[in-house]
Amino acid sequence: MFLKRLLRRKDGKAHTYWALVESRRTAQGPRHKTIAYLGELETVGTSRWEEIACTLNGKTFPVPQMPLFEQASSEPVPEHVDVDVKSVRVERTRDFGEVWVGLVLWRALGFDALFEDLLAGGREEVPFSLLAAILTIGRFCAPASELQTASMWYPRTALSDMLGVIAQKVHVERLYRTLDALCPHKQAVERHLKERFAGMFGAKYDLLLYDVTSTYFEGECADNPQAKRGYSRDKRSDCKQVCIALVVTTDGLPMGYEVFDGNRTDVTTVEEIVEAMQAKYGSVNRIWVMDRGMVSEDNLAYLRKRGASYIVGTPRSFLKRFEKEMTLQGWTQVRDGVEIKLCVSPDGMERFALCRSADRASKENAMHRRFSERMERGLEKLSARLLRTQKAPDRPRLERQIGALMAMNRRAAGKYVVSLEDDVQRPGHLRLNWSVNEQWSRWAELSEGAYLLRSNLTDCSAEELWERYIQLTDAEEAFRTIKSGLRLRPIYHQTQWRVQAHILVSFMAYAMHKVMQRWMEGCGLGRGVRTVLQEVARLKCSDVILPTVNGREIHLQCVTLPDASTRALLARLKLVIPQRLGSPKWREKPEK
Repeated sequence: MFLKRLLRRKDGKAHTYWALVESRRTAQGPRHKTIAYLGELETVGTSRWEEIACTLNGKTFPVPQMPLFEQASSEPVPEHVDVDVKSVRVERTRDFGEVWVGLVLWRALGFDALFEDLLAGGREEVPFSLLAAILTIGRFCAPASELQTASMWYPRTALSDMLGVIAQKVHVERLYRTLDALCPHKQAVERHLKERFAGMFGAKYDLLLYDVTSTYFEGECADNPQAKRGYSRDKRSDCKQVCIALVVTTDGLPMGYEVFDGNRTDVTTVEEIVEAMQAKYGSVNRIWVMDRGMVSEDNLAYLRKRGASYIVGTPRSFLKRFEKEMTLQGWTQVRDGVEIKLCVSPDGMERFALCRSADRASKENAMHRRFSERMERGLEKLSARLLRTQKAPDRPRLERQIGALMAMNRRAAGKYVVSLEDDVQRPGHLRLNWSVNEQWSRWAELSEGAYLLRSNLTDCSAEELWERYIQLTDAEEAFRTIKSGLRLRPIYHQTQWRVQAHILVSFMAYAMHKVMQRWMEGCGLGRGVRTVLQEVARLKCSDVILPTVNGREIHLQCVTLPDASTRALLARLKLVIPQRLGSPKWREKPEK
């Protein structure tokens, strides 16, 4: 590979860009294949990009044996010139730090080379590979619509200088066409990430965490057959939605996803997602971890038939079968406030882990008390009203009111036995009778904080089952990050392919988020990616114009020096911010 200088003339001025290219032999002779566009970067800055990517991959940065850049043929700027100090000025201050980190992550994940291969060969003026970088880095740094990305975010960043794509060339129609070009390559992106994560972090894929969420649309989505109304996790049942099934590793690294119809129930997605993952990555030694929304006897039988192992939550009603075991001794404490007891199924083919959490018990007890108090207040109010009324009551209407009261307080509805009876002292009137169901109260007290895990792994202890199941929170964290942090929702696209591409871009941005998070954890900086981005976002890039006494001007693209706290953060991350982008350039002084 070598670096190739590309000359472009824009607005009557010559600009020099650089690309990393590889010489390949073809039937038509040697051809240059572009691996990555580097923009107008100086030699030191470019080498830093490669050094950071190698550091992130856990490798030693190789010292180049030959200079990376050729000498520019344009007139060089001397080291010492006479400057008209009174006319020195600063122009075009742009956001630098956040997009610089985003570009580091984009290249560290190898997305630049991947999309150069996948999206090569078109007649477009701006390569789709660069526009894909703009879309994904924008989603990572400042998630917004394509219109806002093109018209507001991209022009105020230094990404145009780093990628060599001027702001005037990035508009909403080009970004939409990029989405259309990205959509067919979902599986290629998933395979690439699997290989990349294995090389960067030694990721293992023997334990997979699977969960489903939904995201809603603004608009009718008449051109998207997947957009339907269903159970909304976003509390937006008034909007159409799609369901997204996500598979991640135990470290939360995204492995793959599928998009289902908005009215699809979780339990019906298991077979399809398992077949998709096994077709891509094989089925050897695969353990699936799912919550109780995925559980059905048919699904478990299907997993066993496919030779897959599973650790799943169970519906709360299943807990009733182990009422006797819950009252006996033999609990093992695996963490402060968490106890577990292992039970074997009668046929010996499955294991059930009874789990009891003190914090969860306290929370459920408070919920039961709150709903019980509301239920009793409502019953007392209704009973007092029946005693005061002089008119003959409407029995169907009273029954509906009681039903509505129980629906509003369903957590405690089973605690009370409620009936309407004729009032013997007032003929033609009704009286409300209610009492506490002691059996329900005893079971509620016994089961507060308890839940049941089910698995066909017969060689795992109860503690191992619990630890593996509790990692399902990584999938839940992934959904929170994608939907809120990266603003997957709401979706404004109206066609199915644009929606699929929008989700794919969010998926890639989440991969960048996880790499940044793992990077920070390795440096002892915790997991707050957004905090670090906000810190480095204070770094700006400005054009410094130095008018000389001979009537010409020197153009410098300078990066602000970080303060002490930012320097300490960058040092911990082993990042070296370039002081300038590109080399000093001559330009003619504009006419007044």
